[in-house]
Amino acid sequence: MTVTRRRFLASSAAATALGLSSCSANPPPEDGWEKGFLRHLIPVVSHRSLHIKASFAVPLAETPWLRVGDRRVPGTRMDSGGRFWAFRMGELASATEYTLQLLTASGEALCATWPLRTFPANDASPESLRVLSFTCAGGISLPIPPSIIDPFRPPAYRRRLFDLALETGPDLVIANGDHVYFDLSRMRQVQNHFLQSLVTRAMRNVAYRFDAQAPVFGHANEESLIGVGDDQVAQIYGVRFRSTPVFFITDDHDYFENDDATPELVTFPPPAFHRALRDGLQRLFFPEFPADDPLPRGIPGLHVEQGLPISRTFGEVRYGDLFNGMLFDCGGHLSLNGRQAGLVPPSVERWLIARARQEDTLHHLHLPSHPMGWTAGKWREWYRDYLDHSGSLVRSVQADEHGNKYQWQEGWWLQHQRLVQALCAQRTRTPLTVSGDLHALGAVRIERSGELALAGNPLYSVLSGPIGTGAVGWPSRARGVSPRAPQDLQVQTLLELEERNGFTLLDFDRNGCRVATWRCPEGYVSPAELTLERALDTVIPRPHPSQA
Repeated sequence: MTVTRRRFLASSAAATALGLSSCSANPPPEDGWEKGFLRHLIPVVSHRSLHIKASFAVPLAETPWLRVGDRRVPGTRMDSGGRFWAFRMGELASATEYTLQLLTASGEALCATWPLRTFPANDASPESLRVLSFTCAGGISLPIPPSIIDPFRPPAYRRRLFDLALETGPDLVIANGDHVYFDLSRMRQVQNHFLQSLVTRAMRNVAYRFDAQAPVFGHANEESLIGVGDDQVAQIYGVRFRSTPVFFITDDHDYFENDDATPELVTFPPPAFHRALRDGLQRLFFPEFPADDPLPRGIPGLHVEQGLPISRTFGEVRYGDLFNGMLFDCGGHLSLNGRQAGLVPPSVERWLIARARQEDTLHHLHLPSHPMGWTAGKWREWYRDYLDHSGSLVRSVQADEHGNKYQWQEGWWLQHQRLVQALCAQRTRTPLTVSGDLHALGAVRIERSGELALAGNPLYSVLSGPIGTGAVGWPSRARGVSPRAPQDLQVQTLLELEERNGFTLLDFDRNGCRVATWRCPEGYVSPAELTLERALDTVIPRPHPSQA
């Protein structure tokens, strides 16, 4: 059925100025799928439920419905105006492809149909799984030619990189942190005045204003939040991932701050308003984690929506007995309690350690928002290393009177050690972590971590690769230093750290995991000329049965 403008507007509110503006910026998807007036659509699934966040170019006056096979479920409005909707359905069959479609209240099509497949049941034995992982897809659309200076890659570049990644046919996607960049305190600390003027100009052009003394929704803050997300999430993802589940892990910039620690400013743990902005961004633009397999009590962010359990910040993705991945944000719930501090709360640490010990899948993957195996001299790291930041664009960390990182917590390192020890104590699985945050490609094998000798079952650590980082966003430019191995680790390098855009593919089968990192050309090329080359291709075997 053709989704005409007349048919769509018949089910929507009058086209407001916001709606008309959004319509004009609503290009058709590259693959020709008939999306109607959808701006974006992002799904996640488990083995028995699906969860979708979607937005339209104009508000809907009536509740839309999602048809899943021969069942229907009404949407839940997520914003004040009716542009943003959530759809959830449980009691689905595992490993089953469903045909989906969005409908008006009267049953007319709002878009074409599309397929979405649930994951295998926990006791199923799938042969293989392909996981696509990347980080740092966010970035303001700046009014400058990318060849001059590009803190962020242009939207068209990021969309083309996504399309190339999707051509590899992933079964699921891990979008690991920094989905938006709109740091509310950062501009006071940017040392490059040209960059500061550009970002300020972009903010002023779209009239983004936030009032920390007011609520996020039902206030002008809501329009500003929608503006940021439309620019940095909706127009980048669009509807291209409609048949591929995308699990969004959040990190520091998703709380609308950088992880700064100076005597003038310490940004984490986030104050209530910044936590509300992060939760609002998720509420509008990307799904929470399904929690069909119950998480322990005390995990922050657990709740029920439309009768289904979900988790905002911490979660697990399970694919039969082949794979489980632990998804965790290392910023929003960090603590500053000295030796008792952690980048994740004690309840989350206990859960991560318990799941590592259970060994009920062939592969077990940690997906932290902050990496293990590298330091860039940042404050919110597992590691104590303080690196010279004299050439940085942004003053985000300083040394204290003893020459240590200001406000760095020893407990973060102690928590790192407990997690590493649990991962490397596995008998039937190879320890593996794939992380976000760091704007680079790289891979190492950690053979010693402090007093922990890991040579018997070393920890493999991979940087997933940045999507949106531009010329001045690389660590060596923005922070004035190049990332390196922390002083307390002994590592073997599998892929030398490289500041390039790219992504990582992980192919799991019943014998091991193949890790392939793909990188873009150096510098900037137009989206039409964008090609990829393989930077790393290595197989990580499972321990031999005689070693177990």
